[in-house]
Amino acid sequence: MDELLKIEQLEVKYFTSDGVVEAVNGIDLSLGLGETLGLVGETGAGKTTTALSILRLLPDPPGKITGGSISFDGEALLEQSEKRMREIRGNHISMIFQDPMTALNPVIPVGEQIAEVVLLHNKISKAEAERRALEMLELVGIPAERGREYPHQFSGGMKQRVVIAIALACNPELLIADEPTTALDVTIQAQVLDMMKRLKEELNTSMILITHDLGVVAEICDRVAVMYAGEIVESGTLEDIFESPAHPYTIGLFQSIPSLDEDVDMLTPIPGLMPDPTSLPAGCKFHPRCARATARCAQVNPSCVQTAPGHMVKCLLAGDGADVQGKE
Repeated sequence: MDELLKIEQLEVKYFTSDGVVEAVNGIDLSLGLGETLGLVGETGAGKTTTALSILRLLPDPPGKITGGSISFDGEALLEQSEKRMREIRGNHISMIFQDPMTALNPVIPVGEQIAEVVLLHNKISKAEAERRALEMLELVGIPAERGREYPHQFSGGMKQRVVIAIALACNPELLIADEPTTALDVTIQAQVLDMMKRLKEELNTSMILITHDLGVVAEICDRVAVMYAGEIVESGTLEDIFESPAHPYTIGLFQSIPSLDEDVDMLTPIPGLMPDPTSLPAGCKFHPRCARATARCAQVNPSCVQTAPGHMVKCLLAGDGADVQGKE
């Protein structure tokens, strides 16, 4: 599969009055054409910071990319001018932000907000841009005549559809969806996910889906990367992660989910909380919460090892060839 996006050893820090926040710590990621990558992990893992780094939208100050490289379609994004990045944003790489309620301008009709994106990136007339905007509304399941209405006249699910229409208006090669269904109820979530999956296939768009919900990942993703404390602790195909999870953190995430197949009295949550990013623990970042941690885990930060073709795990136990789940 042709590679569209490649991130190597990316490091991002926030320099604040309370100290230096180590948000992203040397991650590697790649994405192929037409592929969907699920980026999962707890709040504070660094998922959104990674996405904002791709578009170079980090708040500066205090955020700063302190190391690594990001290549998109052969172009080194961290070396581009701000003018070139404005051409890339929306046209080649689009992002659906977390909350549709705050992503739209409340005093501009939704049709005009979609047309604005089209006008920014295409040399066409205003009338043509408006026609394209109404086509996009129809594409996401909203009647074209509602393009004259304002955001407050739409429900949460409809607002999210408008935000998706804005993101897809210029047929970007890469769509970054940052928890696109978090603010929606379960029924609307399913409709929005089905629509995103259909549009992705129709437009052959690659996608990075940031989410807490492993059910959403199972529905829509081809590959999965699990983040913890600014690091990718496990990555692989959907089958690798769901059928053979190898990192204790990934296993803990699955044990925290109710199952229809098993009758249990109580779930097994991961103990403790995410570490303070201004004072990360030495060694493996997960060891204070890991039931299988050894003294060595507190001293050595493990490197990624390949347990199967394309299945990478950042764990000393995996590196020693042991079964992380404790089976012989």
